[in-house]
Amino acid sequence: MDAFPAFFPLAGRTVVIAGEGDAAEAKARLFEGSPATVRRLSIQEAVNAIAYEGATLAFVATPDDTLAAAAAAAARKAHVPVNVVDRPQLCDFTTPAVIDRGEVVAAVGTGGASPMLATLLRHDIEARVPEGAGRVAALFRSLQEEVRQALPEAHRRRAFLRAALTGPAAQAAMSGDMDGAVRRLREALELDAPGVGVVQVLDARGPAEHLSLKASRALAAADVLVCDAGVDPNVVSLARRDAERMSPEALSPERLRELVDDGMRVVRLHEGHVPTEDFAAAGVTIEVLPVVEG
Repeated sequence: MDAFPAFFPLAGRTVVIAGEGDAAEAKARLFEGSPATVRRLSIQEAVNAIAYEGATLAFVATPDDTLAAAAAAAARKAHVPVNVVDRPQLCDFTTPAVIDRGEVVAAVGTGGASPMLATLLRHDIEARVPEGAGRVAALFRSLQEEVRQALPEAHRRRAFLRAALTGPAAQAAMSGDMDGAVRRLREALELDAPGVGVVQVLDARGPAEHLSLKASRALAAADVLVCDAGVDPNVVSLARRDAERMSPEALSPERLRELVDDGMRVVRLHEGHVPTEDFAAAGVTIEVLPVVEG
């Protein structure tokens, strides 16, 4: 990872856009409809650090190299991260191609190396993110504390949210019925009961790009990851970063039974033969995940 992506909250924040012309207007359009206050500066005003006071981010757009450098220096003097259009050497951050669905925001960046590639990838992703996704996120944010209090155990909370994201509450939010969505989510929370855990097995010799969608989703949902030493690290990297990691030697039949009884999702990544007798001894049923689609 050559650059770390981060999201800045915009409610109650100020964004400075310095300069005039098409490039400056393009930056301003990024924040249309956002809760941020956009402060516009002429490039002459932008060379004064006081002009950036209280800002969270700054963008500078000017064809003049000297003024661009001076404006960037002024923003840094005010401790404001700055992006200077077409001058990556002056940038504290680059501007990604953004998919905006309100509460749901996705971004594709190339570190300034190829904005056109980022735009093409954005179009591919945008087609897969429905317009109502932001309303679904807003629903879960509004009841986040209620869900956390009702389900303090992280794995149970994840299981509930996985089901709810494809359930009636999410469907109501997607269609714009937010009152109905809140009601349905609370009803689902009241009816929730601990479920039986899942044990899934995957041949993880790689390559990662050949994994089926079902296998990729299982990795993303895993509570516990059990890995052979020779599995492809790129496959392992698709799993949730906060999933518990266990060695095969540590996964006794008794421990596996405990995990399943607690409702955990266990994914066993293996290289070659899997000792199925371990699963039989634990009395659990396994699901062998397809490596490739079809």
